[in-house]
Amino acid sequence: MFHLLSHTKHIILFNSRKLLPKCRHLRSSILSKNGRFLSTHVELTSVKHPEILRGSYSKLSDKDLAVFESILTSSRCITDSADLEFCNTDWMKIYRGASCLMLLPKTTSEVSEILSYCNERNLAVVPQGGNTGLVGGSIPVFDEIVISTRLMNNIISLDKVSGKGQGFEMVLADGRVLDCMNSLKKNNTGYDLKQLFIGSEGTLGIITKVSISCPQKPNNVNVALLGCNSFSDVLKIFTITKQKLAEILSAFEFIDAESMKVVTQNLKLSSPIGKYPFYVLIETSGSNGNHDEEKINVLLEDLMQTGTVTDGTLAGDMTQMKNLWCLRERISESLLKDGYCYKYDLSLCLSKFYDLVVDVRKRTAPIPNTRVVGYGHVGDSNLHLNLTSPEYNDELQNLIEPYVFDYVAELKGSISAEHGIGLHKVKYLHHSQSHLSVELMKQMKKLLDPCGILNPYKMFP
Repeated sequence: MFHLLSHTKHIILFNSRKLLPKCRHLRSSILSKNGRFLSTHVELTSVKHPEILRGSYSKLSDKDLAVFESILTSSRCITDSADLEFCNTDWMKIYRGASCLMLLPKTTSEVSEILSYCNERNLAVVPQGGNTGLVGGSIPVFDEIVISTRLMNNIISLDKVSGKGQGFEMVLADGRVLDCMNSLKKNNTGYDLKQLFIGSEGTLGIITKVSISCPQKPNNVNVALLGCNSFSDVLKIFTITKQKLAEILSAFEFIDAESMKVVTQNLKLSSPIGKYPFYVLIETSGSNGNHDEEKINVLLEDLMQTGTVTDGTLAGDMTQMKNLWCLRERISESLLKDGYCYKYDLSLCLSKFYDLVVDVRKRTAPIPNTRVVGYGHVGDSNLHLNLTSPEYNDELQNLIEPYVFDYVAELKGSISAEHGIGLHKVKYLHHSQSHLSVELMKQMKKLLDPCGILNPYKMFP
């Protein structure tokens, strides 16, 4: 049964000229929104991982602080320990550093001065944006200085006509500014340096300006939630959907039964269709409403007639669309209410996509109160495999690592589709990169950051 519920733009982002009020005392403006950082004690990363030894970096001195205050003013040099708790702790409550200083630059020239001085003094730094990382990449390991870009958030231009490509401006370890803001769609002149820095996780420089292409807001959007009985049905739906919807298909997500269970129970959300082993969320985006609606209705009718889809619903307005998307987008949030969450962000061939979830579920079955869920982006073969337990469990951790990474490597997948390597996956980098690739990366790091001051202890074993 099926239910019906009643132009490219070019944007350049840069630094804001507005300073957060009373930046030296951030507790009220930032930490109150993220009180969980202070509510649960997180063991220092350096204590939890004694095998990581502090590099031979200089210690922060009063003279250093005076130099930074001369560059930024004292209000943007944060030294209060309570205020620093936010930038020292990741939101997953896994990693905690011991930085004594967070700097809040607002311009490229300020970042340049800071890095030039740190490079000369051999002071290690950690670039940090919103501190929403999931692999410990934006958190100090020891006492590295945190350079926060949260004040660098101003939109400085918008090109509605050309819809240019991507570009950025980056400050290197020695303070030199690399301008890659030529965002022409076609520019076959030498190496594409932008691609080198993408995914470098702050180990090669600090981005201070970025040019991005934004798709035109569609005139017509449709969202459907479908129920089916097997993952093979999910793949059938995906194949047929690509054929039938073609250019208007903008999202194809899958949710397994356990994911739907946790998001509805823990967050008190409700699914508009019954309980099924698997769910598919489809979104279309286009410019012709009648054309798009006709295509998706034909698709849904075909899927129902063949029995590939057992039940489904098509949103009738924006509120209903948002409600359907909440069932997918809030799964991660709902898992945190179980207790401790073990998160894996993987790329796998679709033919083996869900086999890993089934395998891990069997492998961890002997451990009580363990939840295993699978959901993700079928369109780009990105699986989110998440497990929860009431609290951190060494036995469970040892059952899934390195097992999950070995499994993915065997299938030539990626151990990190979106989240990066950070600190958490350092020793598993070779599972997705060849020995030669890693050596070339290390050589590039040595060339651009010979003192190793940028985000040390991350990415490379």
